[in-house]
Amino acid sequence: MRYTTIESPIGELLLLGDGDTLRGLFMQGGRRPVRVAADWQQDAAPFAGVTAQLREYFAGDRTVFDVPLQLDGTPFERSVWSALQEIPYGETTSYGEVARRIGQPTAARAVGLANGRNPIAVIVPCHRVIGANGSLTGYGGGLERKRTLLALEQPSIQLAL
Repeated sequence: MRYTTIESPIGELLLLGDGDTLRGLFMQGGRRPVRVAADWQQDAAPFAGVTAQLREYFAGDRTVFDVPLQLDGTPFERSVWSALQEIPYGETTSYGEVARRIGQPTAARAVGLANGRNPIAVIVPCHRVIGANGSLTGYGGGLERKRTLLALEQPSIQLAL
């Protein structure tokens, strides 16, 4: 496994991959920073493309990512993460709506758990999922980071914690 770290407006990001696909993007300042394993190799070169796309996103110049991803999880988690990728830039949806989209209308809580296990933050936009009442709820990177990402995508909207 290869990795690199980059600085961003939401703090240090750890990028993890196999050289061809991105397998993880973790906010190291969040509640669950990822420890670098002894057998991982630090190598920024395979991440040049994703790093450039992330910089464009944070600059407000990119709304869609074009990065090969490997999302490892249960079939349910993968269905949730696939649905997350369909939420357009600048829009939000609720956990219940994601549950309906994947054909599990009573699974809003399970969607929330899968959302929290998303291994590729920002690019798989779990930050775009909010409470049914429009409130910002749970985010592995912390609500302030969620607010920052949503404000980047929706600069005219005032978001309350």
